[in-house]
Amino acid sequence: MEGDDVDDVDMVAVDMVAAETNESELDDMKKRLKEMEDEAAALLEMQAKVEKEMGSVQDPSASTAASQANREEVDSRSVFVGNVDYLCTPEEVQQHFQACGTINRVTIRSDKYGQPKGYAYVEFLESVAVQEALLLNESELHGRQLKVTVKRTNLPGMKQFRARRPNPYMGFPPRGAPMPPYLFSPYGYGYPI
Repeated sequence: MEGDDVDDVDMVAVDMVAAETNESELDDMKKRLKEMEDEAAALLEMQAKVEKEMGSVQDPSASTAASQANREEVDSRSVFVGNVDYLCTPEEVQQHFQACGTINRVTIRSDKYGQPKGYAYVEFLESVAVQEALLLNESELHGRQLKVTVKRTNLPGMKQFRARRPNPYMGFPPRGAPMPPYLFSPYGYGYPI
């Protein structure tokens, strides 16, 4: 009987030691969690301070409106040049339009393989030069007659919708149309079904 009591006492002592270690581990975990929360709050405060100093805390819609206004302003100082020779360089286009005014940038568009698409954009420093550049419409560069127009501003979400026409030579009728009955056998020549 005395042996049973000793075992009970030992189990109680082991349970008390285990409970104390669990409580100390729990206290350590709570302390580490509190430290991490304090660090996160300090980082958020520092980030807000840096954003405030950099002036990057803005409304996203305001920044898109500002970028759209900036794009429209740049486009008002630019011209589209069509029918540009594929061997023409930006320097040659710049020399051709040099008399119109100070040129900020010449861009010759190319495809994904690096081949020129046959048109360019010329951006001037002042918008008065655009009117002078329009006078060079139908002038020649590398033996090709250039088409010079005012650059238009693309509006996001304003893509032209082109409806697809059904092709009468394709094998499938347009959606929603009823299937016409076959007058002749679809398996070859012969009598109707």
